[in-house]
Amino acid sequence: MKRATPILAAALAVGAAPAFAGNTSAPVDDTIVATPQPAPAPTNFGPDWTGAYGGVQLGYGDVDTDVSGSDDGVIGGLTAGYDYDLGNFVVGGGLDYDFADIGVANNAATLENVFRAKVRGGYKLGDGLLYATGGYAQAETDNLGSDDGYFIGGGYEHMITQNFSMGGELLYHEFDNYNSTAVDVEATTLQVRGTFRF
Repeated sequence: MKRATPILAAALAVGAAPAFAGNTSAPVDDTIVATPQPAPAPTNFGPDWTGAYGGVQLGYGDVDTDVSGSDDGVIGGLTAGYDYDLGNFVVGGGLDYDFADIGVANNAATLENVFRAKVRGGYKLGDGLLYATGGYAQAETDNLGSDDGYFIGGGYEHMITQNFSMGGELLYHEFDNYNSTAVDVEATTLQVRGTFRF
């Protein structure tokens, strides 16, 4: 019995040795790795231009005819319209009414006011809008009456705050055979404007 005890103890020690030596299998990693999601597409196209606006404009006008030289002077008035923001692009329509006191045909007449109905479309540049415009124009003089024509041009407008913008606009006007006088009239205006947006 005394011999059996050391042999039994040795056998138990050899059988238990792998258990004390540690687990020989590779540890299982149960860490959860999140799959990266693609970044959302950018949606910030600058300020939102959608809405109505109204304001004032002031600048320089040059009036030329095919029978005499050109005359120039100050022109300015009111502007109003509505824009629709399409993301990177803006489209809209508006009305202008300008007052003037510019001689026509060597002061044979005086340009008193200009009315415009316009459409415009442009591309957003940060807080600004670079645009082209055109439409219908009507000019009125003191003694040659009024006549219908058209205009084309372009401009830049910058959003100072969400409710106020400032910009400049260059327009070329054409009035053929002004009020059946056989005189063609051309006018160029360059104006700055400030508009409140609603």
